[in-house]
Amino acid sequence: MSNSPYVFEATLENFQQQVMQASDTTPVLVDVWAEWCAPCKQLMPILEKLANEYQGGFLLAKVNADEQQQLTASLGVRSLPTVILVKNGQAVDGFNGALPESEVRKVLDKHVEAPAEDPYEVAHAKWDEGDVEGALAILTEMNQKDPDNLKVLIDIGQLKAEQGDLATAEQVYDSLPPEEKLQHQAKQLAARIKFIKQAGELPAVAELEQRLQANPEDAEALHQLALQHVLRDNNAQAMELLLQLMQVDSQYKDGIAKTTLVELFDKLGNSNPDVRTYRRKLFTLLH
Repeated sequence: MSNSPYVFEATLENFQQQVMQASDTTPVLVDVWAEWCAPCKQLMPILEKLANEYQGGFLLAKVNADEQQQLTASLGVRSLPTVILVKNGQAVDGFNGALPESEVRKVLDKHVEAPAEDPYEVAHAKWDEGDVEGALAILTEMNQKDPDNLKVLIDIGQLKAEQGDLATAEQVYDSLPPEEKLQHQAKQLAARIKFIKQAGELPAVAELEQRLQANPEDAEALHQLALQHVLRDNNAQAMELLLQLMQVDSQYKDGIAKTTLVELFDKLGNSNPDVRTYRRKLFTLLH
Protein backbone atom coordinates (compact mmCIF):
# COMPACT_ATOMS: atom_id res chain seq x y z
CA MET A 1 0.00 0.00 0.00
CA SER A 2 1.35 3.41 -0.97
CA ASN A 3 2.05 5.98 1.75
CA SER A 4 1.03 8.78 -0.59
CA PRO A 5 -1.91 10.96 0.54
CA TYR A 6 -3.10 10.92 -3.07
CA VAL A 7 -3.37 7.11 -3.40
CA PHE A 8 -5.87 4.83 -1.66
CA GLU A 9 -7.44 1.38 -1.86
CA ALA A 10 -10.99 1.54 -3.22
CA THR A 11 -13.56 -1.02 -2.05
CA LEU A 12 -17.25 -1.63 -2.60
CA GLU A 13 -17.89 0.01 0.78
CA ASN A 14 -15.97 3.26 0.21
CA PHE A 15 -16.36 3.64 -3.57
CA GLN A 16 -19.48 5.83 -3.49
CA GLN A 17 -18.02 8.32 -1.04
CA GLN A 18 -14.28 8.32 -1.84
CA VAL A 19 -14.58 8.00 -5.62
CA MET A 20 -17.98 9.11 -6.92
CA GLN A 21 -18.67 11.91 -4.44
CA ALA A 22 -15.03 12.96 -4.12
CA SER A 23 -14.82 13.35 -7.91
CA ASP A 24 -17.17 16.37 -7.65
CA THR A 25 -14.18 18.36 -6.39
CA THR A 26 -11.15 16.30 -7.48
CA PRO A 27 -10.87 13.92 -10.47
CA VAL A 28 -10.29 10.31 -9.42
CA LEU A 29 -8.31 7.84 -11.52
CA VAL A 30 -9.52 4.30 -10.82
CA ASP A 31 -6.94 1.59 -11.48
CA VAL A 32 -8.36 -1.94 -11.55
CA TRP A 33 -5.53 -4.43 -11.15
CA ALA A 34 -4.56 -7.88 -9.88
CA GLU A 35 -1.49 -9.36 -8.23
CA TRP A 36 -0.98 -11.89 -11.04
CA CYS A 37 -1.25 -9.27 -13.83
CA ALA A 38 2.22 -8.31 -15.15
CA PRO A 39 1.02 -5.25 -17.14
CA CYS A 40 -0.74 -4.04 -13.98
CA LYS A 41 2.57 -4.07 -12.14
CA GLN A 42 4.21 -2.14 -14.99
CA LEU A 43 1.51 0.52 -14.94
CA MET A 44 0.97 1.03 -11.23
CA PRO A 45 4.32 2.72 -10.44
CA ILE A 46 3.68 5.16 -13.29
CA LEU A 47 0.23 6.05 -11.94
CA GLU A 48 1.55 6.45 -8.38
CA LYS A 49 4.42 8.64 -9.60
CA LEU A 50 2.01 10.88 -11.50
CA ALA A 51 -0.38 11.11 -8.54
CA ASN A 52 2.47 12.43 -6.41
CA GLU A 53 3.75 14.70 -9.15
CA TYR A 54 0.33 16.29 -9.65
CA GLN A 55 0.15 16.84 -5.87
CA GLY A 56 -3.57 16.35 -5.46
CA GLY A 57 -4.61 17.38 -8.95
CA PHE A 58 -6.20 13.95 -9.06
CA LEU A 59 -6.56 11.00 -6.67
CA LEU A 60 -5.59 7.45 -7.53
CA ALA A 61 -8.03 4.76 -6.40
CA LYS A 62 -6.64 1.22 -6.64
CA VAL A 63 -9.16 -1.60 -7.00
CA ASN A 64 -7.86 -5.14 -6.44
CA ALA A 65 -9.92 -7.14 -8.93
CA ASP A 66 -9.54 -10.42 -7.03
CA GLU A 67 -10.55 -8.96 -3.68
CA GLN A 68 -13.25 -6.65 -5.07
CA GLN A 69 -14.98 -8.86 -7.62
CA GLN A 70 -18.42 -7.32 -7.17
CA LEU A 71 -17.06 -3.78 -7.59
CA THR A 72 -14.96 -4.88 -10.58
CA ALA A 73 -18.03 -6.38 -12.25
CA SER A 74 -20.11 -3.26 -11.59
CA LEU A 75 -17.44 -1.19 -13.33
CA GLY A 76 -17.77 -3.34 -16.46
CA VAL A 77 -14.15 -4.40 -16.40
CA ARG A 78 -13.29 -7.00 -19.07
CA SER A 79 -9.49 -6.96 -18.99
CA LEU A 80 -6.67 -5.87 -16.71
CA PRO A 81 -5.42 -3.36 -16.12
CA THR A 82 -8.44 -1.12 -16.68
CA VAL A 83 -8.13 2.55 -15.82
CA ILE A 84 -11.18 4.83 -15.52
CA LEU A 85 -11.09 8.59 -14.97
CA VAL A 86 -14.07 9.75 -12.89
CA LYS A 87 -15.04 13.41 -12.77
CA ASN A 88 -18.20 14.94 -11.31
CA GLY A 89 -19.50 11.43 -10.62
CA GLN A 90 -19.13 10.32 -14.27
CA ALA A 91 -16.60 8.17 -16.11
CA VAL A 92 -15.15 10.68 -18.58
CA ASP A 93 -12.12 8.84 -19.93
CA GLY A 94 -9.95 5.77 -19.49
CA PHE A 95 -7.85 3.10 -21.12
CA ASN A 96 -6.94 -0.58 -21.01
CA GLY A 97 -3.48 -2.06 -20.79
CA ALA A 98 -0.14 -0.65 -19.64
CA LEU A 99 0.40 2.63 -21.47
CA PRO A 100 3.75 4.47 -21.32
CA GLU A 101 3.92 7.49 -19.03
CA SER A 102 3.69 9.95 -21.93
CA GLU A 103 0.35 8.47 -23.05
CA VAL A 104 -1.06 8.43 -19.52
CA ARG A 105 -0.15 12.12 -19.25
CA LYS A 106 -2.13 12.84 -22.42
CA VAL A 107 -5.23 11.28 -20.86
CA LEU A 108 -4.76 13.21 -17.61
CA ASP A 109 -4.02 16.54 -19.26
CA LYS A 110 -7.42 16.55 -20.98
CA HIS A 111 -9.16 16.59 -17.60
CA VAL A 112 -6.68 17.49 -14.87
CA GLU A 113 -4.82 20.76 -14.35
CA ALA A 114 -1.12 20.11 -14.85
CA PRO A 115 1.12 20.71 -11.83
CA ALA A 116 2.97 24.01 -11.64
CA GLU A 117 6.54 23.79 -12.86
CA ASP A 118 9.22 23.87 -10.19
CA PRO A 119 10.91 27.28 -10.66
CA TYR A 120 14.27 25.81 -9.61
CA GLU A 121 14.02 23.20 -12.37
CA VAL A 122 12.92 25.87 -14.86
CA ALA A 123 15.95 27.98 -13.91
CA HIS A 124 18.31 25.07 -14.42
CA ALA A 125 16.72 24.24 -17.77
CA LYS A 126 17.37 27.81 -18.90
CA TRP A 127 20.92 27.58 -17.56
CA ASP A 128 21.50 24.37 -19.53
CA GLU A 129 20.20 26.12 -22.66
CA GLY A 130 22.70 28.95 -22.15
CA ASP A 131 20.11 31.49 -21.01
CA VAL A 132 22.13 32.74 -18.04
CA GLU A 133 20.10 35.96 -17.65
CA GLY A 134 16.81 34.03 -17.60
CA ALA A 135 18.11 31.54 -15.03
CA LEU A 136 19.51 34.34 -12.88
CA ALA A 137 16.20 36.24 -12.90
CA ILE A 138 14.28 33.20 -11.61
CA LEU A 139 16.87 32.32 -8.98
CA THR A 140 17.09 35.93 -7.79
CA GLU A 141 13.32 36.03 -7.29
CA MET A 142 13.50 32.72 -5.38
CA ASN A 143 16.31 34.14 -3.22
CA GLN A 144 14.24 37.22 -2.39
CA LYS A 145 11.35 35.03 -1.24
CA ASP A 146 13.56 32.61 0.67
CA PRO A 147 16.97 34.10 1.55
CA ASP A 148 17.85 31.07 3.69
CA ASN A 149 17.81 28.70 0.71
CA LEU A 150 21.57 28.28 0.33
CA LYS A 151 21.24 26.01 -2.71
CA VAL A 152 19.64 28.86 -4.66
CA LEU A 153 22.15 31.39 -3.32
CA ILE A 154 25.13 29.27 -4.41
CA ASP A 155 23.63 28.85 -7.88
CA ILE A 156 23.39 32.65 -8.11
CA GLY A 157 27.07 32.79 -7.24
CA GLN A 158 27.85 30.25 -9.97
CA LEU A 159 25.94 32.27 -12.55
CA LYS A 160 27.58 35.51 -11.47
CA ALA A 161 30.99 33.85 -11.84
CA GLU A 162 29.95 32.60 -15.28
CA GLN A 163 29.09 36.20 -16.22
CA GLY A 164 32.51 37.36 -15.01
CA ASP A 165 31.15 39.11 -11.91
CA LEU A 166 33.69 37.56 -9.56
CA ALA A 167 33.14 40.18 -6.84
CA THR A 168 29.52 39.10 -6.37
CA ALA A 169 30.41 35.43 -6.68
CA GLU A 170 33.02 35.80 -3.95
CA GLN A 171 30.55 37.72 -1.76
CA VAL A 172 28.13 34.82 -2.08
CA TYR A 173 30.81 32.28 -1.17
CA ASP A 174 32.12 34.36 1.76
CA SER A 175 28.58 34.73 3.15
CA LEU A 176 28.11 30.95 3.48
CA PRO A 177 28.28 29.31 6.92
CA PRO A 178 31.56 27.38 7.49
CA GLU A 179 29.79 24.02 7.45
CA GLU A 180 28.12 24.85 4.13
CA LYS A 181 31.50 25.57 2.53
CA LEU A 182 32.37 21.90 3.06
CA GLN A 183 29.43 20.78 0.88
CA HIS A 184 29.85 19.81 -2.77
CA GLN A 185 27.85 22.69 -4.27
CA ALA A 186 29.89 25.30 -2.35
CA LYS A 187 33.15 23.59 -3.34
CA GLN A 188 32.04 23.83 -6.96
CA LEU A 189 31.54 27.59 -6.57
CA ALA A 190 34.94 28.05 -4.92
CA ALA A 191 36.63 26.04 -7.66
CA ARG A 192 34.92 28.01 -10.43
CA ILE A 193 36.01 31.31 -8.88
CA LYS A 194 39.58 30.05 -8.53
CA PHE A 195 39.72 28.74 -12.11
CA ILE A 196 38.47 32.04 -13.51
CA LYS A 197 41.04 33.94 -11.46
CA GLN A 198 43.80 31.62 -12.63
CA ALA A 199 42.71 32.04 -16.21
CA GLY A 200 43.19 35.80 -16.29
CA GLU A 201 43.99 36.88 -19.84
CA LEU A 202 44.59 33.53 -21.49
CA PRO A 203 45.84 33.20 -25.05
CA ALA A 204 43.32 31.93 -27.58
CA VAL A 205 42.77 28.18 -27.83
CA ALA A 206 44.06 28.07 -31.41
CA GLU A 207 47.28 29.82 -30.39
CA LEU A 208 47.86 27.41 -27.51
CA GLU A 209 47.18 24.40 -29.73
CA GLN A 210 49.71 25.69 -32.27
CA ARG A 211 52.32 26.08 -29.52
CA LEU A 212 51.74 22.48 -28.43
CA GLN A 213 52.03 21.22 -31.99
CA ALA A 214 55.41 22.91 -32.19
CA ASN A 215 56.42 21.74 -28.71
CA PRO A 216 54.24 19.09 -26.97
CA GLU A 217 56.23 19.68 -23.76
CA ASP A 218 55.40 23.40 -23.49
CA ALA A 219 54.31 23.35 -19.82
CA GLU A 220 52.78 26.84 -19.86
CA ALA A 221 50.71 26.05 -22.96
CA LEU A 222 49.51 22.75 -21.43
CA HIS A 223 48.40 24.54 -18.28
CA GLN A 224 46.73 27.45 -20.06
CA LEU A 225 44.93 25.20 -22.55
CA ALA A 226 43.67 23.04 -19.66
CA LEU A 227 42.23 26.17 -18.02
CA GLN A 228 40.57 27.17 -21.30
CA HIS A 229 38.87 23.76 -21.41
CA VAL A 230 37.78 24.05 -17.75
CA LEU A 231 36.12 27.38 -18.48
CA ARG A 232 34.29 25.77 -21.41
CA ASP A 233 33.25 22.74 -19.28
CA ASN A 234 35.35 20.46 -21.51
CA ASN A 235 36.42 18.68 -18.35
CA ALA A 236 37.80 15.43 -19.78
CA GLN A 237 40.06 17.37 -22.17
CA ALA A 238 41.23 19.57 -19.30
CA MET A 239 42.05 16.55 -17.11
CA GLU A 240 43.97 14.88 -19.93
CA LEU A 241 46.09 18.00 -20.44
CA LEU A 242 46.78 18.30 -16.71
CA LEU A 243 47.97 14.70 -16.61
CA GLN A 244 50.23 15.44 -19.57
CA LEU A 245 51.60 18.46 -17.70
CA MET A 246 52.38 16.27 -14.68
CA GLN A 247 54.32 13.91 -16.96
CA VAL A 248 56.20 16.80 -18.60
CA ASP A 249 56.95 18.74 -15.41
CA SER A 250 55.26 17.63 -12.20
CA GLN A 251 56.77 20.59 -10.31
CA TYR A 252 55.62 23.28 -12.77
CA LYS A 253 54.36 26.21 -10.65
CA ASP A 254 54.72 24.21 -7.43
CA GLY A 255 52.79 21.22 -8.77
CA ILE A 256 49.82 23.22 -10.03
CA ALA A 257 48.75 20.43 -12.41
CA LYS A 258 47.98 18.02 -9.56
CA THR A 259 46.40 20.78 -7.45
CA THR A 260 44.18 21.83 -10.35
CA LEU A 261 43.15 18.24 -11.04
CA VAL A 262 42.06 17.74 -7.43
CA GLU A 263 40.14 21.05 -7.49
CA LEU A 264 38.47 19.96 -10.71
CA PHE A 265 37.50 16.66 -9.06
CA ASP A 266 35.93 18.67 -6.21
CA LYS A 267 34.12 20.92 -8.68
CA LEU A 268 32.54 18.02 -10.55
CA GLY A 269 31.94 15.59 -7.68
CA ASN A 270 32.73 11.91 -7.23
CA SER A 271 29.68 10.74 -9.19
CA ASN A 272 31.00 12.30 -12.40
CA PRO A 273 32.26 9.51 -14.72
CA ASP A 274 35.22 11.64 -15.92
CA VAL A 275 36.28 12.16 -12.31
CA ARG A 276 36.25 8.41 -11.67
CA THR A 277 38.29 7.78 -14.83
CA TYR A 278 40.90 10.44 -14.16
CA ARG A 279 41.21 9.66 -10.45
CA ARG A 280 42.33 6.20 -11.52
CA LYS A 281 44.74 7.65 -14.08
CA LEU A 282 46.15 10.04 -11.49
CA PHE A 283 46.61 7.21 -8.99
CA THR A 284 48.39 5.11 -11.65
CA LEU A 285 50.68 8.02 -12.55
CA LEU A 286 51.60 8.70 -8.92
CA HIS A 287 52.20 5.07 -8.03
